[in-house]
Amino acid sequence: MDKEEIKEEQTIEEVQEEKDQKAKEKPKKKKETKEVETLKEENKALQEKILRISAEMQNMRKRYEDEIARLHKYEGLEFAKEILPTIDNFERAIKLDDTNLEDELSKFLSGFKMIYSNLVNLLNAKEIKEIDCLEKDFDPNFMEAVLTTKVEGMEKNKVVEVLQKGYMYKDKLLRPAMVKVSE
Repeated sequence: MDKEEIKEEQTIEEVQEEKDQKAKEKPKKKKETKEVETLKEENKALQEKILRISAEMQNMRKRYEDEIARLHKYEGLEFAKEILPTIDNFERAIKLDDTNLEDELSKFLSGFKMIYSNLVNLLNAKEIKEIDCLEKDFDPNFMEAVLTTKVEGMEKNKVVEVLQKGYMYKDKLLRPAMVKVSE
């Protein structure tokens, strides 16, 4: 064999090898593109999952901050509930002075009046307000009707007498007023 024939044979073999290699590469490319697509889909799903988790974390943080703000807003609620009976007792003691008792007792009750006024000022400073309901329409959201009575010259469902004062703490009902209502 001469050199040209060997070259031709090699060339034929090389061409055949190239064809075989290309034939092998085609399925590889298809397989690789499938794998790439699968990886892209998985990547997209993971990115969406990260976004959902991130949004959930932001929502949790927002709820936590709102809860903390609410707790700070109504932090004195329990204290206010506990001090109201003391305020009621001071009011009852002060009413004794209206019956023109002895001078000594009257002087003693004037001290109670000063303590009472200081307590009321303190409550007002902490945004604890008395519910004004005397001669107003009965509102079951802020009042409890304990008694009813017929009063001439007064409309039906008007508050005739306040038996126990009601209080609001900021925008929240602390204690409903106990009232006597006209029939």
